[in-house]
Amino acid sequence: MTTEFTTSVPCLHTARLTLREYRREDFDAFAAHCADPVSAAHLGPADRHAAWRIFCSHAGLWLLQGAGWWAVEEKATGQVVGTVGAFFREESSVMELGWNTYRAFWGRGFANEAAAAALHHAFEIRREPKVRALIASANESSLRVATRLGLTYEAETEIYGKAVGMYTRERAGSVV
Repeated sequence: MTTEFTTSVPCLHTARLTLREYRREDFDAFAAHCADPVSAAHLGPADRHAAWRIFCSHAGLWLLQGAGWWAVEEKATGQVVGTVGAFFREESSVMELGWNTYRAFWGRGFANEAAAAALHHAFEIRREPKVRALIASANESSLRVATRLGLTYEAETEIYGKAVGMYTRERAGSVV
């Protein structure tokens, strides 16, 4: 007996980027990003084995929740330049946004563009009433992205034993 379970990851497009499913060939760049102490300064570096678990859990969220992380591919080059997510943590009913740009691609606005597409998907396609982002106070670049997305500081919280700010935005016309 053959059983087949499939799910699809929505493919999102912006002017310069395609947000698509993770692929096995994306892993080397992901692992390098996770191992880079500068790139991973606000999350904590992860070795290749831990990076594989993170990579697989990001991809697996689509199966469990119908929401998760996308690989961010630059249309002009076909290179994966980072990741962006619109997902749920185990203990939360509020969709969370997350974004990472690989260091070689910093300063090009990819995080802003990809995160804006993920936010649009959360509000306009999924009709989520509210989104949040958890950001370390020292992560100035992510704080700028959050501001551009219209997220505002709501409270201090903790993730993995580290204090972070919770930044939120409600969908226009939603009742939370």
